[in-house]
Amino acid sequence: MTRASIALALLLAVLAGCGGSSSSSSSQAADPNAKEASPPGDIPDNQAFVAYSPPGADYSVKVPEGWARGAAGGAVTFTDKLNSIRMEEGAAKDGPSVAAAKRTQLPALAKQVKDFRPGSVTLVKRTSGPAVRITYLASSRPDAVTGKTRTNAVERYLFVRNGKQVVLTLAGPKGADNVDPWKLVTDSFRWSP
Repeated sequence: MTRASIALALLLAVLAGCGGSSSSSSSQAADPNAKEASPPGDIPDNQAFVAYSPPGADYSVKVPEGWARGAAGGAVTFTDKLNSIRMEEGAAKDGPSVAAAKRTQLPALAKQVKDFRPGSVTLVKRTSGPAVRITYLASSRPDAVTGKTRTNAVERYLFVRNGKQVVLTLAGPKGADNVDPWKLVTDSFRWSP
């Protein structure tokens, strides 16, 4: 055998090997019907939302359909296994202000919230108008069965109009991808006419 024929034989063997590996990898393609692996606390993409207005309140907001509703101390809370939406109406002196939230809200949260770790305080645009958004981390309530707690990522929105303030607090496990559901909820907030 000549060097040229040996080189040609090697080239053909390499090309045959490449073709074989690509056909075997295509047989191992991902199953398009496989269930998506989501971190604990992810709100499903197909979650339905319904409008809710607390009795006597001057606002409405969309909440996930089927979540348990509770009321205590003037606040209404909707919960599923790991997430919660809490809403409470009260008096306000001024419009939404980052400076006022830093001055009053952060110290109050630091005293009231277990393992409070502040994030950011920003002014955001929502469909109903501007709102102050406060982010922070906190420990969850202990699990009723195991007694264990987890770290929650919390978003607190302050909506203000005509001397009234609604505080909308959204909480779920740190690492859960609830950006879209939380945006849907906060964008659905509406003041009554």
